[in-house]
Amino acid sequence: MVKSCFLSVFLCFSFLSIWACSSDTQEEKVPIEIGLYPSYNTNPIAADASGMGSSAVQLAAKIKLGWNIGNTLEATGGETAWGNPKVTKALIDAVKANGFNAIRIPCSWNQNLENAATAKIKTDWLNRVKEVIQYCVDNDMYVLVNIHWDGGWLENNITEAKKEENNAKQKAFWEQIATHLRGFDEHLLFASANEPAVEDAAQMAVLNSYHQTFIDAVRSTGGKNAYRTLVVQGPTTDIEKTNKLMTTLPTDKVASRMMVEVHYYSPWNFGGLTKDETWGKMFYYWGAGFHSTTDTDRNATWGEEADLEKNFKLMKTQFVDKGIPVLLGEFGAIRRTTLTGDALTLHLNSRAYYLKTVVKTAKANGLLPFYWDEGSIGNNGFGIFNRADNTVFDTKALAALKEGLL
Repeated sequence: MVKSCFLSVFLCFSFLSIWACSSDTQEEKVPIEIGLYPSYNTNPIAADASGMGSSAVQLAAKIKLGWNIGNTLEATGGETAWGNPKVTKALIDAVKANGFNAIRIPCSWNQNLENAATAKIKTDWLNRVKEVIQYCVDNDMYVLVNIHWDGGWLENNITEAKKEENNAKQKAFWEQIATHLRGFDEHLLFASANEPAVEDAAQMAVLNSYHQTFIDAVRSTGGKNAYRTLVVQGPTTDIEKTNKLMTTLPTDKVASRMMVEVHYYSPWNFGGLTKDETWGKMFYYWGAGFHSTTDTDRNATWGEEADLEKNFKLMKTQFVDKGIPVLLGEFGAIRRTTLTGDALTLHLNSRAYYLKTVVKTAKANGLLPFYWDEGSIGNNGFGIFNRADNTVFDTKALAALKEGLL
């Protein structure tokens, strides 16, 4: 404790000295801030509108179908730690060739620090993320880069007690990310967070402060970031909570360059539940015409077409109709391949119908669908692509997603 206090005092006097010595000789120099972390907006540049002509609404019209590189660049322990190989250009080429024109890249940053005390991100990591973005942009694909779960430092700590500390880190991270990726045109979008855990209005106010810090940090770096479309997440990215709690948005000095993000795995009993719980059983079958007549206790009893339509319409009314596109940043349903015979066939047909219906309903309501693919091609997996050889593994699911666009 004594050592850290001494370091803080030393840094403060150092930063004061730097500013005092330079302020009268270099009028344009940006002062280093005295706070939890140094400022990383050390070379802001003039706003650059080239390649940034589309508003958020115009950009949304260009995004047809998105895909997540899940469980990869956000994996705790490194890019391959959760079982996926490193992302290659060949993988992105395969994704593009199979009908997707947008990629969401969940990213971790907190585990990739050169110096935790100063929140300095490793240059090698910034370069790696930039390399993967380049694979996408080279394919004329739109790209969304976020701060994902990242150990939960932000999304599990949306409280007054953590507000100052987390805003400082949010600012430090986004100044670095935005500066390093500043050269990309409108094909690149930034997203503030992933699934921020918010349950009430007080927490929503804290989340909005995190979003505001994100927007201000990105804009402050200048260049194309002065016009970049930015994405803010609803509470828990849950549609009903977003409808109820996200009554105001952060402010942006640039008009018409903001989107809202929600996710959809509803009903979870069908989308992701892997064992029966006290509050509900797993659903194997979803949708009109796809219920089992023999395995009736596994039919969906809620969350079917009418609820899907109702939920997406909430987002259309709340945001889309007001010129704020809504990004469906994740959606999907697991494959339950321990089923056999007719049960497996009905389940897979039902799942395909679910995916098709989600895409179709999303597009009808102005939501931009990004399928969640975590690379798993086994039981309870979401994977469409076999990343070992960059081939399509789940042709049925892929066909269903594309049918939803028709």
